[in-house]
Amino acid sequence: MRNIKIYSSDTCPNCTAAKEYFEEKGYEYTEKNISTDQEAKKELISMGYMGVPVIFIDDEVVVGFNKNKLDEIL
Repeated sequence: MRNIKIYSSDTCPNCTAAKEYFEEKGYEYTEKNISTDQEAKKELISMGYMGVPVIFIDDEVVVGFNKNKLDEIL
């Protein structure tokens, strides 16, 4: 079981695409929505990221929705 965490926002089409990708593949993930969760927003900025989605899979980070990269990791 992979540990998948996605930082997303309400207005981000790539975030929606990434979540749909995980659901289609049957992967469970934790979502941190920076639109509604100020702590999540602070966490993301403190890690040096300014945009979403930022996807953490175990020790790997995928910035943006890169289907090929996700396929490779998973």
